[in-house]
Amino acid sequence: MGSVSHAAMISSSKLSYGGGISYNKYKNPQLRTSVVSLRNWRASSRNLGVLAAQIGNKEIDFSDPDWKTKYQRDFESRFNIPHITDVFPDADPIPSTFCLKMRTPVMEDFAGGYPSDEEWHGYINNSDRVLLKVIHYSSPTSAGAECIDPNCTWVEQWVHRAGPREKIYFKPEEVKAAIVTCGGLCPGLNDVIRQIVITLEIYGVKKIVGIPFGYRGFSDEGLSEMPLSRKVVQNVHLSGGSLLGVSRGGPSVSDIVDSMEERGINMLFVLGGNGTHAGANAIHDECRRRRMRVAVVGVPKTIDNDILMMDKTFGFDTAVEEAQRAINSAYIEAHSAYHGIGIVKLMGRNSGFIAMHASLASGQIDICLIPEVPFHLHGPLGVLRHLKFLIETKGSAVLCVAEGAGQVWPFDETEVEFPKFFVEKREEKVFVLVELGVEFIVDRKGALNMFMMQNFLGRTNATDASGNTVLGDFGVHIQQETKKYFKEIGVHADVKYIDPTYMIRACRANASDGILCTVLGQNAVHGAFAGYSGITVGICNTHYVYFPIPEVISYPRAVDPNSRMWHRCLTSTGQPDFV
Repeated sequence: MGSVSHAAMISSSKLSYGGGISYNKYKNPQLRTSVVSLRNWRASSRNLGVLAAQIGNKEIDFSDPDWKTKYQRDFESRFNIPHITDVFPDADPIPSTFCLKMRTPVMEDFAGGYPSDEEWHGYINNSDRVLLKVIHYSSPTSAGAECIDPNCTWVEQWVHRAGPREKIYFKPEEVKAAIVTCGGLCPGLNDVIRQIVITLEIYGVKKIVGIPFGYRGFSDEGLSEMPLSRKVVQNVHLSGGSLLGVSRGGPSVSDIVDSMEERGINMLFVLGGNGTHAGANAIHDECRRRRMRVAVVGVPKTIDNDILMMDKTFGFDTAVEEAQRAINSAYIEAHSAYHGIGIVKLMGRNSGFIAMHASLASGQIDICLIPEVPFHLHGPLGVLRHLKFLIETKGSAVLCVAEGAGQVWPFDETEVEFPKFFVEKREEKVFVLVELGVEFIVDRKGALNMFMMQNFLGRTNATDASGNTVLGDFGVHIQQETKKYFKEIGVHADVKYIDPTYMIRACRANASDGILCTVLGQNAVHGAFAGYSGITVGICNTHYVYFPIPEVISYPRAVDPNSRMWHRCLTSTGQPDFV
């Protein structure tokens, strides 16, 4: 078995784009689409496996009068969160030890039974649900429309509400809980760790440990688990980074579960992004296969805000706020210089949420470039020509670029079948996606082999320990191209380049993220004690919910180029289309 970051990837031989995707735009009732699939197609097969359609690989026959009922039934099945009783049907719940009306400390021997208070109405009913989508789009042509069928039929989609349950499935004195942080740094890691520990202690758990340096800590004999308590974590949220350390990659899933068995760990809290969550789901599956009574709960950590279905992930608000300092510095440099141009590169491998929101918040950006929106650097409609116009009219310009902008979108190891109405034949083995002008190399059957559109830097063919493609430095590239362009046309330009990536990642969470981290950490513990496993906790339409892990890691969440938020960003920058 390979490393956890690879072994856990969701995989499939092919992806069928039938009636099961969320359509953004229709020209006719034959399900012809334009922008819809950029969000789904643009993911690395090496990184996330083959993409999953909105309702799996099932097609919907919209002529069936019962299609809506079938869709809802399928949705409920996919979003049903795993529970310990699925494997141990005879598991008996006990009254919760979490009750905020009881102020006395929980005793070690729980003399007189487990504390409970029938009068306290602070528990969540297992049948409580939160609505996943709250906008009823009347037309597929509405900005940001996400429609299931050509008529934008309203279909209610409910997900599980997070919070403490009145009955729990673990005795606190028998619990050994472990926390692990994986991937890169992100503001708020220590806040989540702190709240998990504090909430576990309120339940009465005495054995809490931290696994050092990600999944690696399960196998490296030189790394010892760190005992955790409220005293240890009391002020840890006042600094950035991770108390436990982070790393990418790690041992096989089997080795991790072996280590958990040896250590007696029966609650595992995993803080990380898509790859880390894929690993957590694989650990959950392996524990079930071995019939281990273990709860595995994820807390989504991605500064890029690219996890599906969630309003936002922790660290994102802090990143946007800290990016303002870099943007303001670039603006001052550009505005103070003769023909000054400031370039700021922000995080965003697969999605441009940070760049978009930071540009919108600052009001100082003239051009924002993100991975989801194609653009040309050169030519009459290119970025560089617009920079020349800005220098001539304003005297200065500021650019904000996401790190994944201008990078090739790799599909060379993936086959995707898509309906014939998406394409028209241009030359032999070359098709063009209707209305988008995106060229693909395809075989005779229409199986897509490689994306050809944006390749400013070329592929590095290198991957990090998590299996992510190592990107080229687009910020440096556009800086060099800008200097070269203005030199060639004989116009002076003073170009300044700022990359605040590591400064942003290492800072402590701001107030907004601090609150989010607090609630996520608490709800992760509530979910584990409620007997749920293979889940992750997130915020959806301002409410906190539990999702089954596979549903949020199918592919990275991305900015919809037809969304109102991107339109707001374009209104703020005043930039044209660069295609």
